[in-house]
Amino acid sequence: MTAVTARLSAVTAAACALVLGAALPSSAINSYNAAPAPERTEVGALVATWDHDEDPATADRVDWVCSGTMVDADTFLTAAHCTTDWPANVRFYVSLDQDVQAGLDAAAARHPGDPTSVAKAVAVEGVAHSHPAYPGPASDDHDISVVELPAAEVAARWSFAPAALPAAGALDALGPRGLDATPFTVAGYGTREAVRGPGGHTHPGGGVRMKAPVSFNALNNAWVRLGMTAPQGNGGACYGDSGGPNFAVIDGRRTLVATTITGDGPCYATNVAYRLDAPGARAFLAPFVRLP
Repeated sequence: MTAVTARLSAVTAAACALVLGAALPSSAINSYNAAPAPERTEVGALVATWDHDEDPATADRVDWVCSGTMVDADTFLTAAHCTTDWPANVRFYVSLDQDVQAGLDAAAARHPGDPTSVAKAVAVEGVAHSHPAYPGPASDDHDISVVELPAAEVAARWSFAPAALPAAGALDALGPRGLDATPFTVAGYGTREAVRGPGGHTHPGGGVRMKAPVSFNALNNAWVRLGMTAPQGNGGACYGDSGGPNFAVIDGRRTLVATTITGDGPCYATNVAYRLDAPGARAFLAPFVRLP
């Protein structure tokens, strides 16, 4: 994940642990077989301000931390590991800009030492609601959250059509052959696949909305696994793409079927995404958004 370090903010070790996690939550789009996604205006970045010095009364850090998707006029869907285990004074914002990193850099130059003004320059503040049972068992860890936003402020800054959510059991209904034949696309603001260097692996890039094709691998009760291997024409997710969308074309309609949660550390092979057509996700979302 990138940070605004030399200019205003830094992603601290604690924040990295939150966003990257011991299970290596994914957070970026690979450079191979990927492309910018300016048309995916419903896909946004989660921005946070928080404190990391001896004065907890004021925030002194700001950065984009994860990806996500608008699922109605005022509801941004992301991952619970993106919105939990922060300092008590964390504040969350959502930006639908195509290049959030450039926006943060420019705002940091205009508002040195003022993380709140930097965040507000690129994003709209909201209230996060993480699944109360997160983290749960591996079979369904409830890694899902939403950020409720002021709809009027969002509409004043960006035009978008909210993502279509799937009907209950939509992926099951496709069956093995249907899943194999279904086009999937992952999107987000994350970094690129691992690059070897003198200090070990690094993950360059991030902060710009990208998309890449992925292919069906496996289906579990709460998870869909999607292939990211380059020889098959796939791209994939990486660090910073956590909470971001995995779309499938179902009955001719682009549908948000899952959110990126984890994958392999180098970001070369598999994206493990939380199913939105499963009972656990639907029960959580029901109070916030109308479900099909």
